[in-house]
Amino acid sequence: MNNYSWLERKLHQFALSSQFMREAMFDLERLIFSDKAQENTQDHIFIAGLARSGTTILLNAIYGSKQFASLSYDDMPFILSPNLWSKLNFTKKHLEPKERAHGDNIKISTNSPEAFEEVFWNTFSGKPEKEKLFKEYIFLILNKNKKTRYLSKNNNNIRRLVEIKKIYPKAKILIPFRDPLQHANSLLFQHKKFLEDQKNDLFVLEYMGLIGHSEFGLGYKPVSFMNTEFRNEASLNHWLEQWFLVYKNILTQTLETKNFYPICYESLCSNPEYWSQLEELLKIEHCFEENFVESKKEILNSFDKGLLTKSINLYADLIKISLKKLSV
Repeated sequence: MNNYSWLERKLHQFALSSQFMREAMFDLERLIFSDKAQENTQDHIFIAGLARSGTTILLNAIYGSKQFASLSYDDMPFILSPNLWSKLNFTKKHLEPKERAHGDNIKISTNSPEAFEEVFWNTFSGKPEKEKLFKEYIFLILNKNKKTRYLSKNNNNIRRLVEIKKIYPKAKILIPFRDPLQHANSLLFQHKKFLEDQKNDLFVLEYMGLIGHSEFGLGYKPVSFMNTEFRNEASLNHWLEQWFLVYKNILTQTLETKNFYPICYESLCSNPEYWSQLEELLKIEHCFEENFVESKKEILNSFDKGLLTKSINLYADLIKISLKKLSV
């Protein structure tokens, strides 16, 4: 995003900054292509978790099965008009994979799947017919890609897990989680990185706002506002507390909901059978050529030991639930 040309930046602003433009492009997409969108299996997969939990690498692993349609960089910036834009974008070119802005060795290209779905929710969340429109949007994405199953990665869906299940009762909702201290440390590092990037280039801040990313940086919005003690975003405790509050709520929902599956990133890295069980659950064939790699960093920031103890206990409970659900 920080290497976009002047024209590319203006095109993104034109397509995404106006509510009217987003709605108009979606209406045009529906007018032209909705009659071609067919009913599908609804056996879709939604990946939602805190940022830095392994959502992207899990997305790439499942997408590698070639069974799914997903939004990608090719769909930008007219993200609500995937069919129309694919026909109008004569300048589309596939670039060699390069490391993404996070600086975490994950490489992306123009056809890489990505979390752009939040543009829809930012546009239609206040509409009474949003659930109907969302299903129609998914039909349109499937139609463009000639697939019957949809794969979503959207960290913000962690705020609307029940709503997603209501729209697609048969969908499987995967909720990745990591070792709480390592996860919190990664969130803090990315927050500081994006603060610096956005101060140096305000378009980075604008871009993240346009696509609904508020996980860190100047546009950061905590997932959990309730019962917070550590509100200083520069402290490790803030991010560790967010981890605890978010996944405590998820544990409760997971116990009560059949199709919610907490997925432990460390287990993906250390136990090949764990991934095999997940493949079986999702009805996909072995497709991921790279190994999941665990990343452990030295913790240089101080933290509250009581908060860490609670988080570690919760982490252990999530692992138990995850193993139980995958073994059924």
